[in-house]
Amino acid sequence: MDAQTIIARRIAQELRSGMLVNLGVGIPTLVANYVPPGMQIFFQSENGLIGTGPIPEQGMAHATLTDAAGQPVTALPGASTFDSAMSFGLIRGGHLDMTVLGGLQVDEQGRLANWTIPGKMVPGMGGAMDLVVGAKRVVVAMQHTAKGRPKIIRQCSLPLTSTRRIDLVVTELAVISFADGRPTLLETAPGISVNDVLTNTEASLVVPDHVPSMHL
Repeated sequence: MDAQTIIARRIAQELRSGMLVNLGVGIPTLVANYVPPGMQIFFQSENGLIGTGPIPEQGMAHATLTDAAGQPVTALPGASTFDSAMSFGLIRGGHLDMTVLGGLQVDEQGRLANWTIPGKMVPGMGGAMDLVVGAKRVVVAMQHTAKGRPKIIRQCSLPLTSTRRIDLVVTELAVISFADGRPTLLETAPGISVNDVLTNTEASLVVPDHVPSMHL
């Protein structure tokens, strides 16, 4: 199972029926493919759509139906479209139960950096800042390292998305919670030891006596 699939499948276990959930660009969009059977989730795209479904099969994409990054999406029966003002009103008004966002760095305080790398061109800051502040729960989906360097670090060196602490990070190696303000190792991926996680993490993790393996 590849890294992105491990991350998306594990995050899908955080979903609860009836939730309004925003999925960010990249790995987060894959979460919609692994919604548990019988569970109804209302996925929101900040460009103005509630009711997004799985990524369309090849040849089934529609040019006018995209997510906020311009990538093709599907719309489930009963989906609703609206303008950006309404969409960000939902986000800023605290109506989102959860947002799943990609990440460049997360630090020991649970602060996220995910919107820019200084000196590199970006199309815009997007909605990440509003989502981190407005959603009731913030889950970060990202690979544990980049070019061999840890992405869960002592202090973010990239510009912060928000000073609000995130709730959970899921990588291909581990599930780490910030619920009590300290990064706590909750689970390891199948075949991954606690030492593997610690070796690839710069931040100081709280490690309970028993750390279970993810059930995927």
